[in-house]
Amino acid sequence: MYKVIKRFHDLQDARKTKSGRIYHEYNVGDVFPRDGMEVSEERIQELAGPDNRQGVPLIELVQEKGAPKKTTKKTASGKTTTKQTTTKTASK
Repeated sequence: MYKVIKRFHDLQDARKTKSGRIYHEYNVGDVFPRDGMEVSEERIQELAGPDNRQGVPLIELVQEKGAPKKTTKKTASGKTTTKQTTTKTASK
């Protein structure tokens, strides 16, 4: 899941009206992409990095609760290891 970190209009998500095209507006805190919209990995990378028209990241990956989290460490011998952990949520 991705979260919007800077307001933008998605130039690849528009609808036509009598007066022209209206681009979907994303505000800070919105989930990207919106319900019913499928987006390519290439588009996600474009919006998550500086390679878009605003030149700054517009979305960021949000780690969902309970989803596995990967961490990478270098050992003393110089080898890289990856550890996968799961975030636990408290139940009421």
